[in-house]
Amino acid sequence: MSLIRQIWLLLAVTVLLALAGSVTVHVLSARDTLQTQLRLKNADNAQSLALALSQQHGEKTVMEMLLAAQFDTGHYRRIRFTPADGSVGFERSSDARATAAPAWFTSLAPIQSVPGVAQVSDGWKPLGSVEVVSHAAYAYDDLWNVTIRATLLLMLVGLGAGAVAWAVVRNIRRPLDATVAQANALVEGRFVRVLEPGVPELQRVAQAMNTMVERVKTLFDAQATQVETLRRQAHCDALTGLTNRRQFLAQLSSVVQREDGPAEGGLVLLRLRDLAGLNQILGHDTTDRALKAIAQVLQAYPERGEGCIAGRLNGSDFALALPVPGIAAETAHSLAQALRASLPAFGPNISVAFGAVEMRSGAALSALLGVADAALARAEVGAPFAVETGELSEGSDRLRGEHSWRQQILDALDKGRAKLVEFPVVDRRGRRLSLECPLRLQLEDNGPYEVAGRWLPLAVRNRLTSAIDEHAVRLALAAIARDGIARGVNLSPASLSDSGFAVRLRARLADDPTAARLLWLEVAESAAVDHFDWVQEFGRQVRPLGVRLGLEHAGARLAQIDRLYEAGLDYVKLDISVVAGVSSDASRAGHVASIVAMLHGLSLLVVAEGVFDPMDVRALWDCGVDGLTGPWVSAQFHPVAAPAVQHA
Repeated sequence: MSLIRQIWLLLAVTVLLALAGSVTVHVLSARDTLQTQLRLKNADNAQSLALALSQQHGEKTVMEMLLAAQFDTGHYRRIRFTPADGSVGFERSSDARATAAPAWFTSLAPIQSVPGVAQVSDGWKPLGSVEVVSHAAYAYDDLWNVTIRATLLLMLVGLGAGAVAWAVVRNIRRPLDATVAQANALVEGRFVRVLEPGVPELQRVAQAMNTMVERVKTLFDAQATQVETLRRQAHCDALTGLTNRRQFLAQLSSVVQREDGPAEGGLVLLRLRDLAGLNQILGHDTTDRALKAIAQVLQAYPERGEGCIAGRLNGSDFALALPVPGIAAETAHSLAQALRASLPAFGPNISVAFGAVEMRSGAALSALLGVADAALARAEVGAPFAVETGELSEGSDRLRGEHSWRQQILDALDKGRAKLVEFPVVDRRGRRLSLECPLRLQLEDNGPYEVAGRWLPLAVRNRLTSAIDEHAVRLALAAIARDGIARGVNLSPASLSDSGFAVRLRARLADDPTAARLLWLEVAESAAVDHFDWVQEFGRQVRPLGVRLGLEHAGARLAQIDRLYEAGLDYVKLDISVVAGVSSDASRAGHVASIVAMLHGLSLLVVAEGVFDPMDVRALWDCGVDGLTGPWVSAQFHPVAAPAVQHA
């Protein structure tokens, strides 16, 4: 039983006992008073009647008439005259009168009518005695009425006491409820402070809880700072702060291989010419400042445009990956112009060579780097700040107009040319946690099913992501209803900006609550960084229906989510660029372990994405991740792709 119910029970029992006790005492006191009055009345009436009889000088007939007249007044239950010789001279009696009081009441509070006795004499000659017993019905009626009035009055007092008690309990319950909510929020990874109540005992509890929350939040902040420090040590170049070679190539590989990655983009390589000679001529300090200047110019691109990646590949080589096609050469010329204006300040012999290449869909990472490196080599033998471009084979890439893309996407949805492909997510024991289900569209009749990287950028531009994501959720719910297996669907951040998306999705989930409890919805880490309120509000809308909400492609920017503990998440998927290579790099393993510890502190499930190296599998389990997904997992568990679901 809860504390509040115990308090209410205690108050109710106390009030009832007080009410019953007060009524009982009042009834007993009134009964004794009425009984005393009745005894005195009998005695007085007997004396009065004896005096009247004494004045009759023993005339029997007159005395009997006087006794009969007194009895006929109706107030007496019995009148008896006993002559001096002990015989019965006169006796009249009647049955007890009916009373307004119920029988149970008269039995619980009996009233005794004590007879009144007086002596009758003629001068000094005793004539006998008279006995008078009055009816007790009047006393019972008065006692019953007094009891009713007392009970009503005490009930009003009890109601008043109950109202006061309700107000007091409410004042006690408010801070208790706030403390319970604070504790629940802490369990969910949210740090909430409560106002301190005026009650001293509860005030100490609130102070202790607030202090604990502050300490836990401080520990979390310190842990998040440590995670960011380890990330920089594992992923960043110590001199320039740019992404190091391993991390840059991992991120570029993730973008190229990802289902929802860009189909096209650009890559620019930069090389500071004759680094060794510059160190000898200018000195290490000056050369380092020149390298930092190059890094500063490159860093402006990721800061201004989402999806840009800048890195330092080795001592003299830098790279910039662009998420937008058709601007690689233009970007390289802009960089050349900016560096031509700033680098000569460090020395007259400083120059940079540039190689640019456009990424094509389906191109291998090695081919992309090879073409870019060849272009850089040509630029290095050219004039200072020369820019050379390379070109990849277009292969099967099909360029369409924007209107054509939009119509083909809509046709694919309307005609049911869409399917979810399934990749298992497993835990340490090999048990399936869920199926990761990216959506693929057949843009042309009898054509191939295209990955999201092919059509998603155009869908975002044409504001079709809400319709696409709703379609993916419908397919997932239908598949869950068929086999009861949990499935995860990734949502576009653009869908969260649609105010009606969450409403429509809630209605769809409410229609199938059983399947909804096995649905995992996930958004990219960038959505939580750039649009935290959208993610938080979306979680508030769908999580009460049993849906699990998570972040995908996470890790690089987790420290930038100021209120990760308030996002309302259930799980986080770490990007391949974060988890790849943990088996051979202790700093990367330490970074992953620190991320996992931080997320576990928020009661979040942690899954590693894109795992392909068997050596990394063991290392990731050692880091504490809860689940894995990727090529290695798919090869081990042989998933079956979901068939296309047709819709009229």
